[in-house]
Amino acid sequence: MRLVIARCSVDYIGRLTAHLPLATRLLMVKADGSVSIHADDKAYKPLNWMSPPCRIEESPGVWRVVNKGGEELRITIEEVLHDFSHELGVDPGLIKDGVEAHLQELLAAAPTTLGEGFTLIRREYPTAIGPVDLLCRDASSATVAVEIKRRATIDAVEQLTRYRELLGRDPLLAPVSGILAAQTIVPQARTLASDRGIRCAILDYDALRGIERDELTLF
Repeated sequence: MRLVIARCSVDYIGRLTAHLPLATRLLMVKADGSVSIHADDKAYKPLNWMSPPCRIEESPGVWRVVNKGGEELRITIEEVLHDFSHELGVDPGLIKDGVEAHLQELLAAAPTTLGEGFTLIRREYPTAIGPVDLLCRDASSATVAVEIKRRATIDAVEQLTRYRELLGRDPLLAPVSGILAAQTIVPQARTLASDRGIRCAILDYDALRGIERDELTLF
C-alpha cells in the first residue's frame, strides 16, 4: 500500500473526460495495481479511480495510470506533502462476528429449528465459490442450503442463489432448495427470495440460546 498526500489536479481521459482542479488530496496505490484519489470529506468513496489491471507511469510532476482499454487517469502533481509505503500482506478476509457465528453453531446443533425432520449434513460445506453456512436435509431427505445472517439484504439472496445453483449441479445433492435465515430480513430481500423460491426464516437469538424473555407477550 502506498499513500501519497499531494497538491494535484486529475484528468480522466477515456469514454468521457473529467477534471479535478488543483487541491490537496490523498492518492492511494494498492498492491493489486489500483489507484484511487480521495478528498477529506467524501467518506470512503474516491473522487476518481482506476481499477486493475492497469499500469502506472511516473515522471517528474505527472502520473499516468492506464488500463488495458487505453483509458487514462492523469495526475499532475504540484507538490508532494507525504509519501509512505507499507506492505500489508495477504488479508485473511471477512470474519463473521460473534453473534452470526454463534447463530450458525446453534442452528447446526438444532436444525429442526428450520423445519420438522431437518438434519444437518455439514457446517461450512465447501464449494468452489465459498462455504455454505449449513447444508441440511429436510424431512423428505431433499438437500437444503442455508445462508445465515444477522441482517439479510439482497446480497444475501444473491449469495444463496449462487450456492444453490452450484450445488444443484451435483447429482448426489440435486435438487437443492434454499433457506435464508436471519434475525432481520429487509423487505427487498424477502421479495427477491420469494421470487427465486427461497424460504425466509426469522431467527430468535435468545430463544436459540434457551433464554426466556421476561416481558409478557401475546403469543
